[in-house]
Amino acid sequence: MPEEKTSKIAVIRIRGKVHVRSDIEDTLSMLNLTRKNHCVLLDNKPTTMGMIHKVNDYVTWGPVKEETVAKLIEARGKVSGGGKLGDDALKKGSKHKTMKAFSAAVAEGKASMNDVKNLKPVFRLNPPRGGFERGGIKKPYDSGGVLGHRGEDINQLIERML
Repeated sequence: MPEEKTSKIAVIRIRGKVHVRSDIEDTLSMLNLTRKNHCVLLDNKPTTMGMIHKVNDYVTWGPVKEETVAKLIEARGKVSGGGKLGDDALKKGSKHKTMKAFSAAVAEGKASMNDVKNLKPVFRLNPPRGGFERGGIKKPYDSGGVLGHRGEDINQLIERML
């Protein structure tokens, strides 16, 4: 397992629901990755990494930077009821006063998505502008595809999907 510098990783589901084994579908639903192009921010713990390695053929993942977390939360953060996450929702539902402070705390691992009341843990992303790079969605990243661990390149992919 590669050594990670940050305590948060971003996991994006790349492949769809057709012909997925039930144990893998269960693991994906436990990770809140129920549809294509959904993204979650997870802690870099051994249990989480075990789940990610089990669904490695359906997702791409890597360590996420603080700037990317801030853009992701600002652009795609949603609260229950369909509303967009804003500073007023943060003040009501958490101890954080601004989006910038909350995203910095999430990126450093000092806060989690559960700290804000009614915040959805999933970010719905668009397909990437320019398409997925190189060899398609059925090959590992190391072999020219998209799936699996991609390291710091996950930040570029998220930028293209916002």
